[in-house]
Amino acid sequence: MKSVLKSKQFIFPCVATIGVATLGIWASVSAQTQSQPAPPSFTRVKNPTEFKLQGKGEPSVLNQSEEPPGNRRAIIGSDDRIPMTSRKYPWSAVGKIEGVGDDGSYSCTGTLIAEDIVLTNAHCVVNPDTRKVSKAIAFLPNLINGVVRDQDDVAYATSVYYGTDFKQGTLEDYVDDWAVLKLDKPIGRKYGYLGWKSLPSSTLVGDTKRFALVGYSGDFPNPKKKGYEALTAGESMTAGVHLECSILRQKDSLSYHNCDTTGGASGGAIITNIDGKYYIVALHSGWNKVNGLVLNRAVEMSRLDKWVRRNQ
Repeated sequence: MKSVLKSKQFIFPCVATIGVATLGIWASVSAQTQSQPAPPSFTRVKNPTEFKLQGKGEPSVLNQSEEPPGNRRAIIGSDDRIPMTSRKYPWSAVGKIEGVGDDGSYSCTGTLIAEDIVLTNAHCVVNPDTRKVSKAIAFLPNLINGVVRDQDDVAYATSVYYGTDFKQGTLEDYVDDWAVLKLDKPIGRKYGYLGWKSLPSSTLVGDTKRFALVGYSGDFPNPKKKGYEALTAGESMTAGVHLECSILRQKDSLSYHNCDTTGGASGGAIITNIDGKYYIVALHSGWNKVNGLVLNRAVEMSRLDKWVRRNQ
């Protein structure tokens, strides 16, 4: 969705356009004897009582690692991302979204929050400029160097529910810039899924360095950089993770953070460990200028809580 990157002057989603090399998933689908997956159904969220979210905010419990294995690379400028090369939970629950929109192919990031449910941004399924929905959406769990554990684990969205249709064309639309994708297979049983919590400002805000964000940014990793030579699949084919970042402020029902991201990291979960369990506390949405400063913004989990309560 190239036009997404040219949205309102002060609103910048982080969708990345996809080059030909990264569209192998759709080529492999077309080459199979079975037909290509049917386009998902889309629903602007009001009260979808037929949608049942198994997770209800609590994570699965799998063998887990405290942080990604491997060597930390040297910081280049202010970029604190390192390659996400772990196959262990909770990192296994994060994956790359590849979609086909009204003006081309694009990529985002998503996180399993139930056995067959992925959380991402609304602007990863609806073009904010044209308000047209995507034609097809695939989820590649725990994609590392362009490889998933098993090609059969690649899942496709069958239903999509989204929190905003960007009708107002202002920053207010992005307060509900979230979407949930129902997948055609319960891969969360294998990869695990995260819970989510809506925490008070007193707990979230501050230079706490308590959070992490994983995203498939379109500029990361660069295999020409020292230490990245083995990541030959190219940019956006391995996620970058910024450990120990912070949520610095909340304003107008949005959170603002300093986790490093670029295009393609949209939908990336801001994660923390609470009593030994991993929860999403905010959902990266893009960036905008506030009083002349460029800040990363995130959707608050209270927005998802509000929707889930309608289903109970």
